[in-house]
Amino acid sequence: MNSDAARRSALIALGILSLIWGFNWIVMKAVLVYVGPLTFSAMRYVFGTAVLFAVLVLRGESLAPPPWRDTLLIGLTQTMGFQALVQFALITGGAGKTALLAYTMPFWVIPLAWLLLGDRPSARQWLNIAIAAAGLALVLEPWAAHVGMTSALLALGGGVCWAIGTVVAKRLFLAVPVSPLRLTAWQMLYGTGLLVVLALCVHERTTVWSPILIGALVYNGVLSSGLGWAVWLFIVQRLPTNVAGLASLITPLIGIGLAWAILGERPDLYESLGIAVIGAALFGVLRPRTDITTADDPDPRSRR
Repeated sequence: MNSDAARRSALIALGILSLIWGFNWIVMKAVLVYVGPLTFSAMRYVFGTAVLFAVLVLRGESLAPPPWRDTLLIGLTQTMGFQALVQFALITGGAGKTALLAYTMPFWVIPLAWLLLGDRPSARQWLNIAIAAAGLALVLEPWAAHVGMTSALLALGGGVCWAIGTVVAKRLFLAVPVSPLRLTAWQMLYGTGLLVVLALCVHERTTVWSPILIGALVYNGVLSSGLGWAVWLFIVQRLPTNVAGLASLITPLIGIGLAWAILGERPDLYESLGIAVIGAALFGVLRPRTDITTADDPDPRSRR
């Protein structure tokens, strides 16, 4: 697949994934009425891991584990760390704002990708990073006394964990031939095992089984936790890491819109301005390049 076709397929996948993940913030917020955050996280990832290994078998792909150190680190950060932190953030934080704070991931990806991969951002990307950062500041409103700092810090921590997992996954793709599906399955197996242990050690509310909880588990197991993370690593494999990270900000914008429509979480003036600013940054980072060999992507390895 040539670089233009790979980029187009990754952007199409990103659009589909953004819809799945954007709606899932509503699901994850609503389900906390019936189950504790760690218990739900463990259950959804057990389901998701089973789905991924079933798909591997059906596709006839190798079940051999990828290099275990990097795969374990991805599982610790991208699965256990990210999911546990954002699920706790949702207890007191709104779905839309928590989603946007968790998606500060791109700002942590940029220095990590530069440091570990030599994936140096172009001037255009730096400009759009600065624009998006200003938009996030408007949404967060750190000057407002009503901001729930515990929830905000948990969501930000989730973003850091996701960034680490993303950059380590990109490094692994560049080092060894491994499919996104196989890597996702194994890192999720490691991370899920740790989530299950953590859930068993922490006392949470009694689980109330209901059609909503069962539906949330199916949605998360099949789409969000299972195939969703495989699609994300497919995107990471085909786009420069900093572009994939910043472009992913479309997901919290969808989450904010759905939280407004479904949960009544109406953005205030500053949040609305911030959403518009982030949208402008997204347009800038996704604008087609006139020359794929320009400084936007100086390292040809990042287009593998």
